[in-house]
Formats: sequence, C-alpha cells, structure tokens
Amino acid sequence: MVADQLAYLGRNVRDQLQGFGLFARFAWSALRWSMRGAWSFGRVRLLMPQLYMIGTTSIPVVMLVGAFVGAVLGIESYAQLEAIGQETRLGGIISVSVVKQIGPVLAAVMIAGRVGGAVSAELGTMRVTEQLDALRVMGADPVAYLVVPRVLACVLMLPVLTVFSDVLGIFGAWLVVVRGFEVDAAAYWQFTERFVSNWEVFVGLGKSVVFGLAIGLISCFKGFYCQPGAAGVGRAATDSFVTSFIAIIISNFFLAKFFNDLYIMIYGHGGPTAFSG
Repeated sequence: MVADQLAYLGRNVRDQLQGFGLFARFAWSALRWSMRGAWSFGRVRLLMPQLYMIGTTSIPVVMLVGAFVGAVLGIESYAQLEAIGQETRLGGIISVSVVKQIGPVLAAVMIAGRVGGAVSAELGTMRVTEQLDALRVMGADPVAYLVVPRVLACVLMLPVLTVFSDVLGIFGAWLVVVRGFEVDAAAYWQFTERFVSNWEVFVGLGKSVVFGLAIGLISCFKGFYCQPGAAGVGRAATDSFVTSFIAIIISNFFLAKFFNDLYIMIYGHGGPTAFSG
C-alpha cells in the first residue's frame, strides 16, 4: 500500500517536472523567435490582428471593471479613514493601491479570463485538426507564426490596458469619495499627486509586462499541447486561466518584493514619506 502511494507520488512528480521542462523549451523557442525578425513587415501583419483582439476589444471590459473596483475601494477606505479624521488623504491611498497593485493585477486577470482561454482554445483546435502539422509540412514553424504574435500582443497591450484600469479606478473612487461623501476635491487630487510618483507608475507598468508575458506563454502552451478531442480543447482553456491566475498572484508577490528592494537600493529608504506633514 505504501509502495503504491510512493509510486503514484513519484509519477506525479515526474510528470510535473517533464511538463515544466516542456514549457521551458516552449518559452525559450517563443522568446528566440521574438528576437529573430519579429518586427519584419510579414510578422507585423500577423501581430496587428492579435493587438486588436487582445487589446482593443478588451478596453471596455477593463474600464468598466476598473471603475467599479475603484468605487468599492473608495467606499471601504472612506469608512476606515473617516473614523480617524484622515479622509482627505483618500485620494493618495486609493491611487497608490490602484496604480501599483489593483490596476495591473485586475487587467491581467481580465485578460487571462477573457483572452487566455480563447487563445488556448484556438491553438488547441488547430492542433486537433492537424493545422499545426500542416504548417510544419510547409516548412513553417508554428511557434513563429502562431505563438510569437500572440505573446507579443499580450506583452504590448497589457500595459495599455493597465493604464485604462488605473485611470478608471481612480475616477471611480473620485466619484464615490468626492461626489458621494463630499470629501474636498482639491485635497483628493493634491494627495493623489503627492502619493503617486513616477516610481509607482513604473512599478505598475513593469508588473503588467511580466503578467502579459506569463499569460501569453501559458495560454499558447496549453493550447499548443492540449489533449485530442473537444474535451481536450475545453480542458486546455480552463487550465490556461487557472494556471495564468496562479502565475499572476505568485509573480505579483515576487515583483513587489523585487521593486521594493530596488527602491531601497536606489533611494535608500522604504518608500516616499507621503504621510508626513
């Protein structure tokens, strides 16, 4: 009985390691092709439809969700700060939270759910119908023609979507805090400007680039190596979102630690003294 359990555990560990190795080779192949003529005219023609599908069509959803998340953040933050007489600082606190954390993560999760599953299903269908094999027979590398444009589109468009999420999140909080709770508008924007520096914007956009790379690679990988049949395609789409979501949350932790350490190394302290004065 114990031997069977150990054998089962060993097989699972082996399968996971094999899967990770396969993903590493896949990611390296995609990154290598991204650096080899990715910006030639022919490749740009393949990239433009992906930019539209992944980025442009996602803007309304990201804006809507960002506005309501910002509004909810304004309601909850006001309830806490009003009790200690610090409601005038709501603009700064909310803006930093949105720009550094909520905006990038929210946009990434929306793209992972809305686009990641679709990319996996599309590539999975191509695999099941042997279109990937047809490309290989024609002498074309499917990674170069199918994967690289989608990965680059995720990397390029997620920072843009993050900006939309940030702006609408801050505006949604402004509507609730200033129009709803009648906090002084000048104080709201004053503390927003005081709290949000170029560093906060850099951190948020830097995170979004990493999130976009993770979503693009994971979504394409799940579709590229999905199991045969309709069930395999559906499972690949589901696994794509779940794995991308986990990757976003875990990488967000390590990126937060990295950027915090980098800030201390450059400026010599843990962050701007926004609450002083």
